[in-house]
Amino acid sequence: MQLIKLLNDPLFAAGRRAFIGKSGVLLSATAVALLAGRDGLAADSKASSTSVGDDVRILNTALGAEHQAIAAYQVGAESNLLEKSVLALAVQFQGHHKEHVEILVKTITQLGGKPVAVLQKYTFPTDKLKNQADVLRFAAGLEQGAVSAYLGAVPAFHNRDLAKAAASILGDEAMHWATLRQALGENPVPSAFVS
Repeated sequence: MQLIKLLNDPLFAAGRRAFIGKSGVLLSATAVALLAGRDGLAADSKASSTSVGDDVRILNTALGAEHQAIAAYQVGAESNLLEKSVLALAVQFQGHHKEHVEILVKTITQLGGKPVAVLQKYTFPTDKLKNQADVLRFAAGLEQGAVSAYLGAVPAFHNRDLAKAAASILGDEAMHWATLRQALGENPVPSAFVS
């Protein structure tokens, strides 16, 4: 019930709509394998400047969301509301998002784009984070939003290697979401499909 309240929270919903609406996608270290050795990615003779520009916009949307995710996990880590084992999990997931940032910056630059910068301040519903469960629900909601964003982003990429990388990371974000649900004592995989 509280997860539904969080998902309907105007601050969370606005951020999720902006992220999903821009077809954001996250890349991680797994994507490095797909992008490794692709120095000619930006010079692909089949790629028009419009399609490369579209892909860069999607990647930059993802980069902005990754910066936000890192900041959100930092808020959770500094909240003093997390038990030691849960704090370790939050720091691990934050590390995944930092790896995503590294590969996104590299890929955007490789494609001739300019990576978006970290915002000076992010607005999170910190007044609603009263205990460990609240922090976990907040993080689970963000990860659920990332999963939904991947579903929308994969077909939006012109470059199929980027689409494959986004699809592979969809699994990573789904694992984050499932792990956070389990930490909340909820069914980690409540459905055969995600949306």
